[in-house]
Amino acid sequence: MENNRNFFITIALSVLILALWQYFYVLPHSEAQREAARIEQQRVEEQKKAAEAANPGAGTPAPAPGTIPNAPGGDTVTAAGRDQALAASKRVKIDTPSLEGSINLTGARLDDLKLKHYTETVDKNSPEIELLNPQALPTGYFAEIGFVGNDKTGTVPGAETVWNVDGNPTLTPSTPVTLTYTNDKGLTFKRTFSVDANYMFTVSDTVQNSGSSAVSLFNYGRVTRYDKPAVASTYVLHEGLIGVTGTEGLQEHKYAAIEKDKQYQPSKSTDGWLGITDKYWAVTLVPTEKQPFQPRYAYFEDGRHRYQSDFLTDAINVEAGQSATVETEIFAGAKEVAKVNAYAQDRNIRLFDRLIDWGWFIWITKPMFYLIDTLYKFLGNFGLAILATTVIVKALFFPLANKSYASMANMKKVQPKMLEIREKYADDKMKQQQAMMELYKTEKINPLAGCWPVALQIPVFFSLYKVLYITIEMRHAPFFGWIQDLAAPDPTSIFNLFGLIPLTLPHMLMIGVWPLIMGVTMFLQMRMNPTPPDPTQAAIFTWMPIIFTFMMAGFPAGLVIYWAWNNTLSILQQGVIMKRQGAKIELWDNLVALFRKKPSPAE
Repeated sequence: MENNRNFFITIALSVLILALWQYFYVLPHSEAQREAARIEQQRVEEQKKAAEAANPGAGTPAPAPGTIPNAPGGDTVTAAGRDQALAASKRVKIDTPSLEGSINLTGARLDDLKLKHYTETVDKNSPEIELLNPQALPTGYFAEIGFVGNDKTGTVPGAETVWNVDGNPTLTPSTPVTLTYTNDKGLTFKRTFSVDANYMFTVSDTVQNSGSSAVSLFNYGRVTRYDKPAVASTYVLHEGLIGVTGTEGLQEHKYAAIEKDKQYQPSKSTDGWLGITDKYWAVTLVPTEKQPFQPRYAYFEDGRHRYQSDFLTDAINVEAGQSATVETEIFAGAKEVAKVNAYAQDRNIRLFDRLIDWGWFIWITKPMFYLIDTLYKFLGNFGLAILATTVIVKALFFPLANKSYASMANMKKVQPKMLEIREKYADDKMKQQQAMMELYKTEKINPLAGCWPVALQIPVFFSLYKVLYITIEMRHAPFFGWIQDLAAPDPTSIFNLFGLIPLTLPHMLMIGVWPLIMGVTMFLQMRMNPTPPDPTQAAIFTWMPIIFTFMMAGFPAGLVIYWAWNNTLSILQQGVIMKRQGAKIELWDNLVALFRKKPSPAE
């Protein structure tokens, strides 16, 4: 029994340490990062104004042959709104069932994109998510395909190229858009944009050489971002630069890491993808022509800080009178599991499903998601799906839990004998241990049996936490009543009488209804067992439900609902098994003892 208690205490303290670390380090650190980002943005803007005043005619230097031209780093950040920034250049409209926006004809950039099915908050009038924005905005974020040439090729399409629209001016799933550009060396570039009903664009570039000699040029693609997410990522989720290329496979570079390293260049590749990912959204490039390319992940500080994932192909040779075609796919949208998996399979994109951060425990996290998602399709509510998942997990672990609780019940029966052994060999710990082991053997008791249900529940708990935290399917998914987002904490608090008092509370005092329910069920579950004789252990078991109530208040509501429901099922299960084994259920006696007035020393 002593080993059981020590194990429970170790597990509880481990979870507590992780939670306290997240609460006292991660959250303050996130606030500090947001403030630092604001100060840095202000500093960059002041530097740009000073540079423009000192040298108003300065331009972007020409790139060296075979290198990607830099995205503008010294451009002026406009004080105007998004609509004004979009109106500053000619555009081609994008209209699909999932997306709306436009393509900038200067550079043929994809720099204006909104997600029709996703809003910033659960409010019905909340604005749509703005995924991509013009570079002139502080939130500049775009995808661009271009070429690198030389003296023989003349000027080739890049960031400053103004394209012409050939025919249809609106991009839809059924109507591609064609852009053209002809330079002074007889090269004609024909770019066709097409898009599916979801989030995948296809950019097909045909180079027609009407000159008298062969030319050689390079194709590049880049995803460039000038800001970072407002809320810093946590240790359970990757946000930043990402890709799967070459022999290195999956590459993940957080914003802070690439700021320190400046640049990372893996080996060349002939397949794969790369880009920038957020918690729920991503923008990636997928070279599709099996043309060898050099991937790169970089951070630039010249003028304006920016993050970039890019690639540069090997030389593409175009003979006189001939043409060559290269194609790149651009994923820009929500990381919906079914759609991402479909792209990976249908388009043969290597490990594209890793765009969703399933983590090291993918072998349990993915099945957990599929189980919840399947139940959701039957029940129509993700909260009910979580409750049903808990029942299924309980059923799977029932044989082990049955043995565990039976063993614990037997342990309670032999407690008088255990106390006799402790008293008899109080001064000889070795003999005491030997006598205990003999008692376990005689009574056929496994002292560690009670640990296994808890130990097995830890990866299940973590996988559910991961699913709730990373999958967009859980975002803004309602339960019932006041829970309108299972991926967010319970918005109520006991300290403002659950919203009756108009008082804004600090984060640590947001103790909602569901965390309280979870705390009560945890308290009752622990009181099913005898109070530990050791005062320290008894104090820990008394305070643990209170600590966990505060700790879990900041976790996603769906996870708290799972834990409360799991505790309730455990109480029922343990009560039934203990009754069958003839062991006394200590719950009522423990509750009476807890609230009974203790006699004073004088009495």
